[in-house]
Amino acid sequence: MIFRTVQIPPSSCSRCSSSDTVPSTPSPPELTALFECPVCFDYVLPPILQCQSGHLVCNQCRQKLSCCPTCRGPLSPSIRNLAMEKVASTLPFPCKYSAAGCLLSLHHSEKPDHEEVCEFRPYTCPCPGATCKWHGSLEAVMPHLMHAHKSITTLQGEDIVFLATDINLPGAVDWVMMQSCFSHHFMLVLEKQEKYEGHQQFFAVVLLIGTRKQAENFAYRLELNGNRRRLTWEATPRSIHDGVAAAIVNSDCLVFDTSIAHLFADNGNLGINVTISMC
Repeated sequence: MIFRTVQIPPSSCSRCSSSDTVPSTPSPPELTALFECPVCFDYVLPPILQCQSGHLVCNQCRQKLSCCPTCRGPLSPSIRNLAMEKVASTLPFPCKYSAAGCLLSLHHSEKPDHEEVCEFRPYTCPCPGATCKWHGSLEAVMPHLMHAHKSITTLQGEDIVFLATDINLPGAVDWVMMQSCFSHHFMLVLEKQEKYEGHQQFFAVVLLIGTRKQAENFAYRLELNGNRRRLTWEATPRSIHDGVAAAIVNSDCLVFDTSIAHLFADNGNLGINVTISMC
């Protein structure tokens, strides 16, 4: 097996798939239009509250308002509109990402869960950290990375070596690179941080620049190998919709502390063998 190697310095980057459900028959537009919020134009869904004159506003917008946006009357005391709630329970509502291409219409109770994983939901920049505020379509992710994060190195091939340099740097540090194979792009991330106070750990994970459903077609293996020792982690890549933070919170990645890192490091540099395979 031939591995290709690239040295990765600490990163300069700052810190969906929808189900296979067949789209349901959409509601008549004149009915669903009755539930449009006058502020955000999303749907007013149960529990449905009205002002004293009977005007509706969605619960998210209501929390930010001091008066009714339609009549300027008071929004309190809260008045529940049970009749509209019953009507809402009989109607399928379009996914909020319908304008981006999602064809599903769902019962109001299923809408929030679907929209959390909808493949048409805008993607955020997958780089670790929160400084880059970019978001856009899946097709625009790679062009964004190539334009705004030019320091990220890309290697071609199923088997590579991810060489993180200067792992002894203090504080929270991350290393990032890209791997291209099987006509897809994968982001490799190594983060050093204190998940627990006073205990620094390394977290290594592979993300697919793609949907959750696409990620299920692949597997990856991370391996530390040296000094007659071997540490291996195998898993399904996470979609960039899930992100690095979720993997770290759930320890769903290769986790090792600084003492383990020093067993495998060479002059402050740590090599991780990365293998991507199709399931």
